[in-house]
Amino acid sequence: MTIDTGRRAFLAGSGALTLSFALPATAFAAPGELPKSLDKSPWLDAWIRIEANERITVFTGKAELGQGIKTALLQVVADELRLAPGRLQLVTADTARTPDEGITAGSNSMKDSGTALRHAAGQVRLRLGELAATRLGAPVGNLALKDGAFSAGGRRVTFGQLVTGQELHLRATPVPAPPPPGPRTAIGKSVPRVDIPAKVTGGAAYVQDLRLPQMVHARIVRPPSQAARLIAVDVAAIERLPGVLKVVQDGRFLAVIAEGEYRAVKAATALARATRWETPASLPVHPDVNTFIRAQPAEALPILARGAPGSVGRKFAARYTRPFQLHASIGPSCAVAQLVDGRYTVWTHAQGVYPLRTALAELIAVDEDTIRCIHVEGSGCYGHNGADDVAADAILLARALPGRPVRVQWMREEEHAWEPFGAAMVVQVAATLDSTGRIADWQHDVFTPPHNTRPGKAGNLLAATHLARPFAPPVAKPAPQPEGSGDRNAIPYYVLPNARVVHHFQPKPVLRSSALRGLGAYCNVFAIESFMDELARAANSDPVAFRLRHLDDPRALDVVKLAAAKFGWDGYRRPARRGRGFAFARYKNLASYCAIAVEVEVARETGLVRITRAVSAVDCGEIVSPDGVRNQIEGGIIQSASWTLLEQVRFDASRVLTVDWASYPILRFAQAPEQIDVHLIDRPGQPFLGTGEAAQGPAAAAIANAVFDACGLRMRDLPLDRARMRKA
Repeated sequence: MTIDTGRRAFLAGSGALTLSFALPATAFAAPGELPKSLDKSPWLDAWIRIEANERITVFTGKAELGQGIKTALLQVVADELRLAPGRLQLVTADTARTPDEGITAGSNSMKDSGTALRHAAGQVRLRLGELAATRLGAPVGNLALKDGAFSAGGRRVTFGQLVTGQELHLRATPVPAPPPPGPRTAIGKSVPRVDIPAKVTGGAAYVQDLRLPQMVHARIVRPPSQAARLIAVDVAAIERLPGVLKVVQDGRFLAVIAEGEYRAVKAATALARATRWETPASLPVHPDVNTFIRAQPAEALPILARGAPGSVGRKFAARYTRPFQLHASIGPSCAVAQLVDGRYTVWTHAQGVYPLRTALAELIAVDEDTIRCIHVEGSGCYGHNGADDVAADAILLARALPGRPVRVQWMREEEHAWEPFGAAMVVQVAATLDSTGRIADWQHDVFTPPHNTRPGKAGNLLAATHLARPFAPPVAKPAPQPEGSGDRNAIPYYVLPNARVVHHFQPKPVLRSSALRGLGAYCNVFAIESFMDELARAANSDPVAFRLRHLDDPRALDVVKLAAAKFGWDGYRRPARRGRGFAFARYKNLASYCAIAVEVEVARETGLVRITRAVSAVDCGEIVSPDGVRNQIEGGIIQSASWTLLEQVRFDASRVLTVDWASYPILRFAQAPEQIDVHLIDRPGQPFLGTGEAAQGPAAAAIANAVFDACGLRMRDLPLDRARMRKA
């Protein structure tokens, strides 16, 4: 078998691909590395299967969360196989059918699964070309490929005709170097997303919409707080209510199962009234986030020590804080589980079906092989929200009522009070400006509880901690650099001759916390980019020019210059009550580059901050779907605006208080940016970098910097809500 590193040449004007195989057969056996996901599941037919009827199915272990990867991954495979994306079927995240790609998080779907599928599809095409050459009696270099068929000398053979047995049950092998990009057929184009139609027509788009034959409904009755103790409960009275099939009690885990959803809700309300709890005042209450977080025990973990401290020059320091925040998913978490003949099936919107399966198996003490977890999209699901927890609820209740599918739907108050929160953070930054106005020294200290307590262990599941024999949550650990967790993006991307960064990790959180979109990058970038703005003004330098002086990565320079130019930074004239702000970051210092310029209007009478315009420039490597990238950046800016301007969890000594939309408001249409422009820099042939979490940090800092420009208030504590603005 031979391959060609330039295997993308087209027959002029025909739309068909001429295959040319120039490297020796040993090329596939040469030393090298497969992409991470493909190396973990190296069989080609684990990723792509072709049937005799020409049906082609693509498999990915990643989950669609609204980020559009179903469409983008189909585009990647279609490009390699030279097919229209509509010819392909996609199966996502199913422990019985797809590769194990861990958790869909960190903007890694395209980097991991997209790269694996590109390699796998390319090797499938080469294998099919070899089979076609034998079948057609023609040299591989004379074959043309179009619409799922090879042709030569007036003869034609389709993919399905070539695959009659185990031809694709082959191990993927590394190649010495990726082929040059060449002409692209499916990627680089904005095609209609396959997940959108059902969502805009009222179809069955989410797990919340799932309805199975003979399905029953369940609701959970939670304790009023994590420390609450159950005093008494009258189960018998609830079991006599119309439609109630069973009341399940195991320690503090209380639930009702009923024939209809409304009956389940009514029965759960009655069960809550029939239950008495003791709720101790176990939560420490402090006047502000800084005092609360700094009071917690922490492990000091240095992650950067460059140069030496003690630079000569002007000294500056500032402290920035972020409160606990919710995922605030529009659709409360939901799952369906069924036990039939000793085997469980769980339909879940969890982001990691394989880690969830491991945790569920430990929870109910069965072999993992007896549980199948199937991903179904969740309404507003991202990060580590309640998806895994509700799956645990469902499997416990399916065990209690074998045979029938049990649907568990959380209520709004339950979602807000019990989901894992985005962790509060305190960031202290100090720097020295030398005589030329450059940064000579930098110190960054971030204090925060865990940002990743996802399942893998039963103790990471909420219900497991409420059982009569509870599972203890495992001790949290920080994720290592370069991606990090609470220290994600704590290392500035700027050229700093002397710099120290320390992650003060708090392994035992007072409030349950885990992954919220971007993890620590949101607050770390907010702090770094706000401080860069302060330093620029101290140096009498334009904020954009100051950043450019401290960058040496050409791609970073490109996005900063493009965002500034498209915003009209140099020619900006400040209207009354308005100001402009700028920020930049490379997500995780290894993923997408994103620069954002915003204009805000500040109402001095009310303290309301309104974003009038946001302009972003993005470099995410090779772009598969331009519209998909814009969607992610636009959504990231809007969500970051909501976090930055409104959102914070409040609690007293006993319980969480922000349990509805009135107490935990999110951004409404009236406060959303009036205009968002996203400008893309395409890098054909460069690795996919991912965009889902690139915009949150820069957007927050750009907003705060614009607020200062508009009214002279340097706001370092999030959120910049009306109460805080009026007080300032």
